Amino acid sequence: MIKVYPQLEEDLLVRLFHKGVKAQWTTEDVNWEDPIQFTPRESHALARMLTPVYLGEQSAMIGASVVLPQMAQAGETTAQLYLSSFLMDEARHFEVLTRLYQRLQADPLTIRQMPEMLRYHNRLRQGDRLDWVWGILISDIFAKNFYSTYAKSQPEALFGKVSGRIMKDESRHQAFAEHYLKRSLPTIPVERYQVLLNMKDELLMIMDSMYTRLRDDAEMVGMDGRKFLDRLRADIEHKAQRIGLDGESGGPHNPGGHPSRSDITTDTSSSGVPRSRMSFKALKASKCSSCYLALLCRTPLFRRAQCV
Repeated sequence: MIKVYPQLEEDLLVRLFHKGVKAQWTTEDVNWEDPIQFTPRESHALARMLTPVYLGEQSAMIGASVVLPQMAQAGETTAQLYLSSFLMDEARHFEVLTRLYQRLQADPLTIRQMPEMLRYHNRLRQGDRLDWVWGILISDIFAKNFYSTYAKSQPEALFGKVSGRIMKDESRHQAFAEHYLKRSLPTIPVERYQVLLNMKDELLMIMDSMYTRLRDDAEMVGMDGRKFLDRLRADIEHKAQRIGLDGESGGPHNPGGHPSRSDITTDTSSSGVPRSRMSFKALKASKCSSCYLALLCRTPLFRRAQCV
């Protein structure tokens, strides 16, 4: 049962919630007349490069709406509170990037053009809330590295300024995910720990595949894709060590054999990955034909990916 009057501790997540509330901004605060500083060909390449990040913002927005009630039911009140502001951030990022595509006069890639995006999205929706927070931390590190490239190289351009705004939100998201995982990991069994390690490697492989496909576009907009991926991997490995998910100790010790706080099910798929406690099946199909994820989830490719 969800408590009507839950315990509300004054912890880091409450402070992050307050910080997020005070730092809200909207697309109306963006000067859309700022210069693009890209040629038409470069704008097209940026639109392609931005697609995985754009999908990541949508996936985070939808995923948070599913995880939030799970946290409430688990009595994680401050995490639930913070995630409410996280939802607002992701919705804002989705809106501002949609407007940016209009300003660039370019479209994102389709799933058919880059099927790896579907694999990434599908992996984030597997497992329980702990899987989701770990996946979001990896995605936020990815986004931070991407946005920081343009916030530093084009501080006076439209995308550089937008990137700087989004990076401030992403720093709060990373702080939330790191705190939540550091607090939760010591309570999970070794088998669960290994699933999270495997998830990191799987997502990094998918990212590598995506940016191999986008190598020419990266060069067009002045990004060294290989260096970007190397820096990304180093950042993720460093963050994994900080939260105690480095794989060297073989996982946490759970001597009592009690259920972990992650509340993971023992039912597994044929691939050995725990079946989803974060199912999106309860969400009603969107009537909006322009919703990127609504269209994505109706594709035959998505249905085949669920069966793999």
